[in-house]
Amino acid sequence: MFASIKSRYLPAKQLASTARAAAGAPRARTLFPASGLGCRASYHKPARNEAFKRLTKDDLAFFKTIVPSETILATAQVGGTADAIELEGFNADWLNKYRGESQLVLRPKTAEQVSRILQYCNAHHIAVVPQGGNTGLVGGSVPVHDEVVLSLRNMNKIRSYDELSGILVCDAGCVLEELGNYVGERGHVMPLDLGAKGSCHIGGNVAANAGGIRFLRYGSLHGSVLGLEVVLPDGTVLDNLSTLRKDNTGYDLKQMFIGSEGTLGVITGVSVATPQQPSAVNVAVLGVPTYECVQRAFKLARRRCGEVLSAYEFWDANCMGAVLKHHELKSPLGAEFPFYVLIETSGSNKEHDDEKLGALLEELMEEGIAEDGALAQDDSQIARMWSMREGIPESLGRTGSTYKYDVSIPIPVLYDIVGDIARRLEKASLYRPGDMTRPVKLVCGYGHIGDGNLHLNVVAERFEDRVTEIFEPYVYEWVASHRGSISAEHGVGLMKRDYLRYSKSPEMIAYMRRVKDLFDPNHILNPYKVV
Repeated sequence: MFASIKSRYLPAKQLASTARAAAGAPRARTLFPASGLGCRASYHKPARNEAFKRLTKDDLAFFKTIVPSETILATAQVGGTADAIELEGFNADWLNKYRGESQLVLRPKTAEQVSRILQYCNAHHIAVVPQGGNTGLVGGSVPVHDEVVLSLRNMNKIRSYDELSGILVCDAGCVLEELGNYVGERGHVMPLDLGAKGSCHIGGNVAANAGGIRFLRYGSLHGSVLGLEVVLPDGTVLDNLSTLRKDNTGYDLKQMFIGSEGTLGVITGVSVATPQQPSAVNVAVLGVPTYECVQRAFKLARRRCGEVLSAYEFWDANCMGAVLKHHELKSPLGAEFPFYVLIETSGSNKEHDDEKLGALLEELMEEGIAEDGALAQDDSQIARMWSMREGIPESLGRTGSTYKYDVSIPIPVLYDIVGDIARRLEKASLYRPGDMTRPVKLVCGYGHIGDGNLHLNVVAERFEDRVTEIFEPYVYEWVASHRGSISAEHGVGLMKRDYLRYSKSPEMIAYMRRVKDLFDPNHILNPYKVV
């Protein structure tokens, strides 16, 4: 097996002296299934707020005066002709964990249409759920009960692009991967990259303040987003699609909507700064013996490659086993390891970057921090290496019903929670490592070391209370005891609303509710979520 790998990747012993890179290589696209990954979870579903109006045929008739009939999906219950199955993709999240009962989907094409829809809904106390690509993991983008789904997928136009500054202005419904291709053809890259990029929308990314694998290099969307167009619940359009990098005139209101998860307003347009596309990209995958070595390798990577280090990802053996099986991939390494690290460098001077990476890899091997490794030699190998990391969520979903916890924890104890949860499940006789016949099949972790962001995953035969009770709210208590955050990048949504106190003080939650009351006094927008 190792001999066959040599023909595709450089073995570890040659890493230091023969660093090679492929410039601007594309990443593999990860497809997220719409639903059907196991049984639906039992979760706390808030009672319907009876202050919200139940839809009638008259409401549908009014909406038809705003948007064309072909952009409306309405069931017979509200006077339409659509079958309930046609609304399935809007009512359920991709994990099939959260599911609503919406009878109406509206797909406007302009901010003006969104404004008129919300103005009517606010006046009549009709609850609304804004929805982008519906790739969220915390129940934030699907209805809880019978809310109207306001889908932005038809708002998918690029409004302007300045090739000199790299500033892109586009509709909120533009797919992230398509935007990446557009700016890539013009020498730039999007400042964020996600495994769900083939489906997620830029508006949803901003509303959730999505992180992803470029966070280490380009930071959060709070810094990359220059302006927003937002429609408030009463129909007011806040046009702040600024293309200025510096604007110090009063309160920066756009920051209120970044990470608000559609609870304060509907983002309809985005202005974002896109960085220059690197001309030299290197990717290496390493096998390391301990989590301590994962940390030591990161420390050295920052020291040796700080100015060109663009990604530092890690995953454990259980994640590797799942992704190799379900994506029919072969490991680039000659053996199995407890942990794997992916290092990416991106820069403008290939010789300089090769030298930097070469020195790093040499030191990692000589110090015994890495026991094996492989360096991609061309675009396809870079894509395959990234597909191992980006394919983990889908692979775990194919293995069973997956409980997902996206948390921020100080790096020294980041992985400790994985072992802790595994031991609790073992003590309850629900899990035994390597035994796929138990109610819990896998307990694993992966994530972004540079951001202190762990994705803890528990893969079970099905979602059921006896499993959930082992680690909820224990996971949140554990994170709080280390002064971490119960949501690093996925948001709060419905899943974590009742656990917000583990990351926010009572005073902060009280002021978050006051902000909600200010922007949405009737609470029609994405109800039951966040606060």
